[in-house]
Amino acid sequence: MGLERAGTLGELRASGYRVVPVKEEMRRNLVRKLKAGEPLFPDILGYEDTVVPQIQNAILSKHDMLFLGLRGQAKTRMLRQLVHLLDDSIPIVAGSEVNDDPFHPISRFAIDLVAEKGDATPIEWIGPDRRYHEKLATPDVTIADLVGEVDMIKHAEGRYLSSELTMHFGLIPRTNRGIFCINELPDLAPKIQVGLFNVLEERDIQIRGYPIRLELDVCMVFSANPEDYTNRGRIVTPLKDRIGSVVRTHYPLTREIGIAVSDQNAWLDRGGDGMAKSMAIPTYIKEVVEEASRLARTSPHVNQQSGVSVRMSIANLENVVSNAERRALVHDEPCVVPRVSDLAHAAASSRGKLELTMNEDEGHEDKLIHRILDEAVKNIFGAHFDAREFRPIVEHFESGQSVELGDMVPSRAVLDRIAKVPGLKKRAEEIASKLLPDLKDREARDAAAASAAEFVLEGLHVHNKLNRAVKTGGSTTYRR
Repeated sequence: MGLERAGTLGELRASGYRVVPVKEEMRRNLVRKLKAGEPLFPDILGYEDTVVPQIQNAILSKHDMLFLGLRGQAKTRMLRQLVHLLDDSIPIVAGSEVNDDPFHPISRFAIDLVAEKGDATPIEWIGPDRRYHEKLATPDVTIADLVGEVDMIKHAEGRYLSSELTMHFGLIPRTNRGIFCINELPDLAPKIQVGLFNVLEERDIQIRGYPIRLELDVCMVFSANPEDYTNRGRIVTPLKDRIGSVVRTHYPLTREIGIAVSDQNAWLDRGGDGMAKSMAIPTYIKEVVEEASRLARTSPHVNQQSGVSVRMSIANLENVVSNAERRALVHDEPCVVPRVSDLAHAAASSRGKLELTMNEDEGHEDKLIHRILDEAVKNIFGAHFDAREFRPIVEHFESGQSVELGDMVPSRAVLDRIAKVPGLKKRAEEIASKLLPDLKDREARDAAAASAAEFVLEGLHVHNKLNRAVKTGGSTTYRR
């Protein structure tokens, strides 16, 4: 008889099934994954050698965990994926609100049922989805929400207040034999944090002073921003002392990992709605978008205690691509290729993702974003080219010539205008064919060359070789 078919306590006992504590279950399944070479978080990039080992050690130690890090560091995503370390199904006493172990029930309901029916006690099997619960910490969270309260409706139905059957269980006991997560722990009122002491150390709860003790089996996990983020609350010291492991997270350590995270999470497949065209995103556009976030994380004008989320890179890349898509739709171009001029539209997706320092005026946010984008272009252009190799192009502008481009200028028009600049069109086509070698269609190659030409001109501007004048509406004139 298969375990899933055990419908009564007697059948379960006869099957030889053994109940293990949830942390032992998580440890056992992690050991299996480690032996098989399976990743713990297959879709989390950049944490393989830094964060993941901390989590693995905590699970092997059977610890409760606190994920501590700035916003946008995948804390909640990793916490939710811990359910993959739970068994496919476990048995509980049918009808139990607290996932009672059939062999050792803890609630009055289950204890009485087992005492009455013995081996005929009905058994229910539950999956991981019913064994993970999450609560966002807000100032209005109460002990009743987390632990429980006397249910006056049950009392009105005829039960005595002294009976445990009048209790309404909170989220933590309802997650018995599972994983309970509290997000943004510092936002939880200190007196409520104190209420978690027994859960973490003595592994029990008490409700309203009644002489009941529920011996809970639960893995407690938390997420939090660092305590020195002064706009938030704090984690009370005794609570931190009871949390087994504090796992520090971080932003992508390299530009390449940051780009991979953006590629994984940004919505770039615009062909699914039937309206979008083919798309090719030059490498340098992705590099500039990621470099802007990296520069913001070191800027003295940005509140670094708040952090700069990877959501900024993701949203910026989506907006840059969207403006290129809009241009292609307006001019009926078959291929979407973002340009440097599209970066101007990253301001909208950067607002709110940067917290300025106390001495910065809110009105300076857009100016700061554009300065950071210019600096990002400078760094990426310098990584690919030496500005001195474009000396013939600069000499053309020194003779008093200028060229006007813009984010809504069609690709063909861009190529016609740069054709008057000696050597620029040829060099742009070389760059495009090198960085986007898979483009075979003529119009797609033209769009890529137009993007490369803009990158060269903007790179020369940020290296102080050319001047740039931007008009309302996005028109940009390069001159010396």
